[in-house]
Amino acid sequence: MELHTRQLRYFVAVAEELSFTRAAQGLHIAQQALSVQIKQLERTLGVALLTRTTRSITLTAAGAAFLEDTSAILAALDAAAERARAAQRSEHERLVLGFLEGAALMLTEPILSAFRDRQPGVTVEMRQFNYDDPSAGLADRSVDVAFLRRPLTTEGVEFEPLFTEPLVVMLRTDHPLADRTSVAAAELIEEPFLGAANTDPTWNAYWELDAHRDGVPAKVMSRSTTVLEEYQKVAAGVGVVVTGACARWIPYPGVKVVPIADAAPNEVAVAWHSDNNSVLVRSFVDAARSVRNARPDLVAMLGEPDFDDLMVPDLIMPDTIPR
Repeated sequence: MELHTRQLRYFVAVAEELSFTRAAQGLHIAQQALSVQIKQLERTLGVALLTRTTRSITLTAAGAAFLEDTSAILAALDAAAERARAAQRSEHERLVLGFLEGAALMLTEPILSAFRDRQPGVTVEMRQFNYDDPSAGLADRSVDVAFLRRPLTTEGVEFEPLFTEPLVVMLRTDHPLADRTSVAAAELIEEPFLGAANTDPTWNAYWELDAHRDGVPAKVMSRSTTVLEEYQKVAAGVGVVVTGACARWIPYPGVKVVPIADAAPNEVAVAWHSDNNSVLVRSFVDAARSVRNARPDLVAMLGEPDFDDLMVPDLIMPDTIPR
C-alpha cells in the first residue's frame, strides 16, 4: 500500500473544514480534483473516511481514527524536514578556522570581530594544530581557512600576508650565547637543533636555517609537536630551537630568547584553497585584509619588536607562541 503525503494533507484539510468547498479554497485546487484525491485515498485504504450527503460531510469512525494518526504523522514529517533544513543552514553558516599556536597574534581578535560584523549569523569553529601539520588543516581540507606561517610546502593554496616576524633562538640560560643581544645565523650552525615533528621539507629547512648551512644538514637531536615540549627540551639542554620573535612574551624557567640578526623573517598569512570560492571564505579573507590595512601599528610592532619590552600586549593569546 502506497500513501502519498499530498493526499494525506488533502484529507486533513477536508476533515478539519468538513467542507470540500472551503478545503479546496484553502488548498488552492479545484473542488472536483480534491474530491477525486480523497476517493483515491479511500480506495487505497479500503475504508470510507467520510460520510457525504448533499448538505453535510462527517467523519466515519475510521476517518476520525485516521485523522488523529495522520495529523501526528504530518507534524512529524514537517518537523523532520525543518530539522534537515536547519542542519543544512548550520553547515553552510559555519566557518572552520585552523591555526597554529599563536594564530595571528594580536591581529587574531580584530580579524574575528571584523568577520563577525560581516557575517553576524555565522559560527566560527577554531581548531588548533600542532607542528605535525604546519598547514593547520588545509592539507587534508579539514578547515576552510587557516592562520599559518610560511614558508611551507603547499599546492593549490592561496595566501593573504598579514605580517612578517623576525626569528629568535631559544637557548638554555647557561648557553654561551644566552647573554648576547643578538646572534648571527652562522653562530648557530653547529648547534644541536630541536626540529618540528613533521615531514614538510620546506618548513623544516626554513626553521633549521638551511639557507645558512651551505648544504650541510642540521644536527637534529629531537623533533617536537608543541611549544611546551620545545621549552622543556631547551631547558634540559637537549638543543636549541629557532622560532618567532613573540616567544619573548612567554618566559620559561631556564630558557633565554635571543634575536637572530640576519635570518629572513617568517610570514604569517591567512590561507585557503584556491578552488574554495565560498562566500564565507572570501568574507574572512576580506576581513583579515581590512584589519591588516587598518592596523599598521600592530603590523609594525610585530615586524620590528622591542626585545627590551617583555610585557604581553592586551590582545595576545595566552600561553601560545607561533612557530
